[in-house]
Amino acid sequence: MKKLKKMIVPILSIWFVLTVGFLILNKTEIIGIQTNKSSETALTQEKLVELSELATLKYEYSNVIISRTDRTIPVPVFPDFNFAEAIKLIEYSGYLKAGTDFSKVKPSYDEVSKRLLVKVPKSYILDNVVETEKTKVEDVKGNIFSDYPTQTIIDEINAHKKQLEEEKINNGFLEEADKRAELLLISHYSSNGYDDVIIEFY
Repeated sequence: MKKLKKMIVPILSIWFVLTVGFLILNKTEIIGIQTNKSSETALTQEKLVELSELATLKYEYSNVIISRTDRTIPVPVFPDFNFAEAIKLIEYSGYLKAGTDFSKVKPSYDEVSKRLLVKVPKSYILDNVVETEKTKVEDVKGNIFSDYPTQTIIDEINAHKKQLEEEKINNGFLEEADKRAELLLISHYSSNGYDDVIIEFY
């Protein structure tokens, strides 16, 4: 009987140690999984900045405008005669870019619902650039008395490119950029193991 008791005590001790060890190990693994998930979110955040250029929406445009300037020279016979009128044909091209700032993306993972919520700034105009090296200016009308300042040409181009920018925004250019960013973000996070991704613009 004494021998039996001596055998049971060590067995119970070993069983107790194994059980406690298993519970501690299991808990550590759960904590580890949660920590890894948070760490993965931080790592994918770093990769996003590299991918931001892919989410940029670009629209290339070209335009031709007619610019007119004149200087009234008093002539006794013909008052208000536009003797020094000049007309220029201006041909130019450029591009419009829209996108968001991926460095300000805010991901948050819900352990209960297993859902990743990603808050993203709304898209805005990044660039509206006229390629000056491709700009062509042709004389349509002019004479030796004509004086056509270079600044006038620049002002004409700037006014028209701003008008085009506003038209594109009104036609949904920024919303289209948002959709592009959303698709890229969902694809990016899905490839990193997140099955349920919600994108929210702010």
